[in-house]
Amino acid sequence: MSFRPSSADRPPAGRPALRLPRWPRYLLPVLAGLIAFGVLITIIAGVWTDWLWYRSVQYGSVFGVVYGTRWALFFVVGIFMVVVVGVNAWLAYRLRPVYRPATSDRPGLDAYRMAVDPHRRLLLGILLGLIGVISGITASGAWRTWLLFINQVPFGRKDAQFHLDISFFVFTYPFLRLVLSYLFAAVFLSLLVAAAVHILYGGLGWQARRPRATMGAQAHLFVLLGVFVLLKGAAYLVDRWGIDFSQRGAVTTGASYTDVNAVLPAKTVLAVIAVLCALLFFAGAVRRSALLPAVGFGLLVLSAILIGGVYPAVIQQFVVKPNELAKETPYISREIKATRLAYAVTLRPAQVQPYSGTSTESSAALHAQSANLPGFRLMDPAVVSRAFQQLQQVKGYYQFPSILAVDRYQLPGEGPVPQDLAVAVRGLSGPPAGQGNWINTHLVYTHGYGFVAARENSVSGGGTPDFVESDIPPRGELGTFQPRVYFGEAENNYVIVGGPPGRPGGEELDYPYQNIGGQQNYTYKGSGGVPVGSPLNRLLYAIKFRELNILLSGAINNDSKILYVRDPLARVAKVAPFLTLDGSPYPVVANGQIYWVVDGYTTTDLYPYSQRLSMTAATSTSQTPAGNVAGQPAGAVNYIRNSVKAVVNAYTGAVELYQWGKPDPLLQAWKNAFPGIIQPTQDIPGYLLPHMRYPTDLFEVQREILAQYHVGNAQSFYGGQNFWTIPNDPTGVAANQHSQPPYYLTETIPGYRQPEFSLTTTFVPRNRANLAAVMTVDSNPMQHGYGTISVLQLPQNAVTAGPSQVQGAFESNAAASAELTLLRRGGSTVTLGNMITIPVGGGLLYIEPVYVSANAAGSTGSYPSLQRVFAFYSGHPVGFQPTLQEALAQVFTGTSGQAAPSGGGSGGSVNAQVIADLKQAQQFYAQAQAALRAGDLAAYAQDIAKMAGQISNARAAAARAGHGATTSPKTTPAPTPSPTASR
Repeated sequence: MSFRPSSADRPPAGRPALRLPRWPRYLLPVLAGLIAFGVLITIIAGVWTDWLWYRSVQYGSVFGVVYGTRWALFFVVGIFMVVVVGVNAWLAYRLRPVYRPATSDRPGLDAYRMAVDPHRRLLLGILLGLIGVISGITASGAWRTWLLFINQVPFGRKDAQFHLDISFFVFTYPFLRLVLSYLFAAVFLSLLVAAAVHILYGGLGWQARRPRATMGAQAHLFVLLGVFVLLKGAAYLVDRWGIDFSQRGAVTTGASYTDVNAVLPAKTVLAVIAVLCALLFFAGAVRRSALLPAVGFGLLVLSAILIGGVYPAVIQQFVVKPNELAKETPYISREIKATRLAYAVTLRPAQVQPYSGTSTESSAALHAQSANLPGFRLMDPAVVSRAFQQLQQVKGYYQFPSILAVDRYQLPGEGPVPQDLAVAVRGLSGPPAGQGNWINTHLVYTHGYGFVAARENSVSGGGTPDFVESDIPPRGELGTFQPRVYFGEAENNYVIVGGPPGRPGGEELDYPYQNIGGQQNYTYKGSGGVPVGSPLNRLLYAIKFRELNILLSGAINNDSKILYVRDPLARVAKVAPFLTLDGSPYPVVANGQIYWVVDGYTTTDLYPYSQRLSMTAATSTSQTPAGNVAGQPAGAVNYIRNSVKAVVNAYTGAVELYQWGKPDPLLQAWKNAFPGIIQPTQDIPGYLLPHMRYPTDLFEVQREILAQYHVGNAQSFYGGQNFWTIPNDPTGVAANQHSQPPYYLTETIPGYRQPEFSLTTTFVPRNRANLAAVMTVDSNPMQHGYGTISVLQLPQNAVTAGPSQVQGAFESNAAASAELTLLRRGGSTVTLGNMITIPVGGGLLYIEPVYVSANAAGSTGSYPSLQRVFAFYSGHPVGFQPTLQEALAQVFTGTSGQAAPSGGGSGGSVNAQVIADLKQAQQFYAQAQAALRAGDLAAYAQDIAKMAGQISNARAAAARAGHGATTSPKTTPAPTPSPTASR
């Protein structure tokens, strides 16, 4: 394009054009060039090193697809925006008046024009460049939308309103909105730039306090406005489909009565009116009259207010609200059906079983059933992590996660049934304090070491974890395996490995010797990492990590490799950027290696009529208060499938992606976009398949949905009287502040043929504390029932104690309360473990471990040890004993301790002998704390044992005296509401 100035555009004689001084004119381009060069080098280094990383993990195709798509969108959209805006700027300049009348408002404008006109090409180029770059960057971020659109596959299911395949809403609808957004932006920016040019060169302005425009400027702007209004008409048509995601009225997500009967026709009418108004703008451009566009603009605004806003509001207020249940019932039914399908919680009648919550069996029979249960969870993964840290840390630079994982292993000599274990790897947190120089951080302290596992259902002496795999070097029952962890949750920084042996900084710390000050060194021999032996690669990574030592260090040779993106979640997110990831990866020892298993989800928020849910909020529990989602930005979703199991080798960093579960259209679309990166389910190695499990995050999302959508009747759903909620965790540091987390446990529930590894949670009625239901999902992939959700629904006409009520019974037990008070007052920390609920004999058995740890000066190495176990079964005494077996015996036979108080009991009065025994126990405890402060661990252990003996004496004395010998709350019938009281 050519912007040649006419004679009218030249500055008047005697008034030279504004010019910058000489030195800024030379210095500024140099500085701009240097900045541009630095930015370009940084971008090149980032892209090149990304390519090297993807090639090192055998996922170069992902790099090609993602970067190719992003760059293509960047250039296509950027060039489109530049061309559209540039053409309109050029056209506005060509339409400038040759003669500009002198008016009182011109002098200031003339000064601006004379300052700008000599540099108009440069200024316009800069402006168009910014528009192109910003538009291109925003467009490149929509690469997922484009890839899903061009690779879409049908869902095979239609929406309830428009009878279109779900794929249209998931794949096509967001793409149409994306295209419209850039068309709107192009026209809007063209309007602004064209108006600015017309004003600058006199085509548009004010004269005698009235707007004035040349014919060319008027026609140009009217055409642009007409195009904008025409696009608005197209947007109204696209918005018709958007009512499937409306959140109006009684329908949480989806088209309601008002949307279908008012908003939908209103959108159609507004689209027609927008087309007519656009024609009026075009007619005004042809007839060179502002009257028709003014009429069109007024009609558009008025119709948008009356038809698009007032009319639906009137229908909602005066038609729907007085008869809301009758009007919204069919649309609520649509929402219930779609939500259940989208979250895979459409339960068959056999999956929802009535459960009485009370038992008619004898105490002896119940005791026998409880004693024969396959497993009890005594090791709370959120508590015993501190015991792992103290007993298995070995050195201060090793660390364990704050919450351990739970897996199952078939142990030698213990039969074919796998055992539930709490597991973790010994990760490396970095060099010791004060030793964090570059060599130590990135060349010496490079990897964690070892795998630690303990039984979930038993403890060793002193209440400590019963380890089956421990120590450095590893020893235990899991066989021989590669113990070095170069890729793990604790390994977050980059390291350079494979350096020359014998050279300072060239060998890595492997693990410390048993003797003081000794260590075993190691040189990485795995296949992972990017070679950094060449000067070019060293330069690129020096730029990427802004670290000159990478370029200059003599500890790096031709065999050196750089390992980065070492967290398994980050690693999977990089090779599969289309997945939402479960925030709880877990380690597995199999085939002589340590692997990380990561669950991947395909999600969308565009499933018609399905309720939208925040995954962050749904996965927020007492263990993960901030949520537990990784991968893509965790926003709202209304469709989720666990479609991928990812496996990361902890030594080599190799990533394998396996398809999982039933065929998923979303995953198939991603497989079309990234061919060959996801392997079929049958390719999962046989040594890994038994360790797959039902993912926690998916279960937490599904339980959030089922809390409401277990109600299938639209009328009952509208009333909400049968809704459930997830109970708050009555234990932990912040009791009753966050929801209770689900738990893994091998158990037998009604409907199971044999004990199965399961994931379990409970529900309580909304705004009530009694138990409403128990939800369990089969988590054993070796069985056909894997992924089957079972719900035990308690009767609504009876009150069965819920978690908080059971916790109240525990805390109010006289002997337990006295003992816990003594421990807390004496300076120890008492931690209540996770409360688990197990169906037994038609009733519900509650188990809760109690841990005690020192909390006095000099006890920085303290850790929680299991000291007591609570047990509860409705209609029986509360059990509170040192072991689970004793607690169960106390519940069902009454042979140990005393029972829990009830509302009508006399409470916890204690006789003189009990008081004397407790005082003596407190004295022994004080002596134990003094011994601990003095460092005399032998005396500490003796005094603690004496204290335990005195407490046992006190409990026996209380039992003999009969104080507090009452039973726990029974299941009692709830009052039946009278007809007049029901609403």
